[in-house]
Amino acid sequence: MSTAYDDIKTRLQGSMVALVTPMHPDGTVDYKRLADLIDWQIEQGTHCLVAVGTTGESATLSMQEHSDVIRFFVQHVKGRVPVIAGTGANNTVEAIKLTQEAADAGADCALLVAPYYNKPPQEGLYQHYKAIAEAVDIPQMLYNVPGRTVVDISQETVERLADIDNIIAIKDATGSLARGEQLIKAVGDRMLVLSGDDNTALELMKVGAKGNISVTANIAPKAMSETFAAALRGDYEAAHAAHDVIKHLHHDLFIDSSPMPTKYALYKMGKIDKGIRLPLVWLAEEHYATIDNALVQAKIIE
Repeated sequence: MSTAYDDIKTRLQGSMVALVTPMHPDGTVDYKRLADLIDWQIEQGTHCLVAVGTTGESATLSMQEHSDVIRFFVQHVKGRVPVIAGTGANNTVEAIKLTQEAADAGADCALLVAPYYNKPPQEGLYQHYKAIAEAVDIPQMLYNVPGRTVVDISQETVERLADIDNIIAIKDATGSLARGEQLIKAVGDRMLVLSGDDNTALELMKVGAKGNISVTANIAPKAMSETFAAALRGDYEAAHAAHDVIKHLHHDLFIDSSPMPTKYALYKMGKIDKGIRLPLVWLAEEHYATIDNALVQAKIIE
């Protein structure tokens, strides 16, 4: 059955980068570097950009900064690729406000992380997402990352939410192939299932996932776009050939709290300045060699 959201579903596929938010050393947002990163990602073939996700330090941007960064993404991208705006919160009213502002800015889709810290029951999760979907007319994507939120959106709850027209996708960052496959079988005919785990994303594509929202794509956008473009067309030989060169990054970029290693890597590559928001700190020097060697192995630096 066709819906008003079929077109955006066809565009929210492939390699999607959860882009870092570049900052000056004093912690203020570096919009010049952000513009450069956006252009570089698109030039390298990234299919979609995610603004102010976890990797974009959404937890430490103010609400005003949050909306300002999303608006900047939309204005700078100018429709070249879809923009997915991170607008989740553990306060439903706040999530509605952020989602409405993203819709007003022209974002293509809202990414809504499961409400963290207050540990709602499944009925609370359902009502939270239902309230946002009813309040704001924008395509919406669930985001299940229990390793960070300490709450898990159950398959039963996802199935209930899949009946809401503008809830069109889920980012599954559980890292469980078994769970991902079950999810695809249960709701894959009604919503997109996207991976949020670089380590398992390619394998999840083999059983029906439509793309990957990635940390690694910050560092290796061309290899990741080639990997997931090949996977979308079913050419897994080409997908693995592109992926094998950079797959170690999926581990190395998590040697400490994300996005600390990713920001160091981008700094080493000359892409951003040395800025990050407390309570995260700049990557400890003891980890520099690991990231440096990972970048050399991936043929990103010499």
